[in-house]
Amino acid sequence: MKITNYNLDDLNQIATKIIAKSSHKIISFQGDLGAGKTTLIKNLVKTLGSKDHVSSPSFSLVNEYQTENVKIFHFDFYRINSIEEVYDIGFEDYLNQEAWIFIEWPEKIEQIIDFEHHKIKIQFNELLQRELTFM
Repeated sequence: MKITNYNLDDLNQIATKIIAKSSHKIISFQGDLGAGKTTLIKNLVKTLGSKDHVSSPSFSLVNEYQTENVKIFHFDFYRINSIEEVYDIGFEDYLNQEAWIFIEWPEKIEQIIDFEHHKIKIQFNELLQRELTFM
């Protein structure tokens, strides 16, 4: 699925489509700083039914959100310096839970990504419009 030239008003509808099309509960998000990864994740968390405040886990590496039925884990690996930091927070244990898992900056941990997941890439095209690709 590819969506071009969307704005903030479209994110609730986009989040609903992403959840509906997801065959895996793990989604990685790639994009430059300021591309809108965290903003999209906020809408996904809301769409899944959480009323929790969503913020970037840049310093804590992971935030947990709760819905009535399922947990949501939001990882941000932008600031990690080594893969050991990922193991130290018990990343593999999170993967074994029945939960939605959203991963920002997956390229920082690509050597340990050996699990099935969807990928979302957010970028600006030549017309400086946002473009989202869901795979």
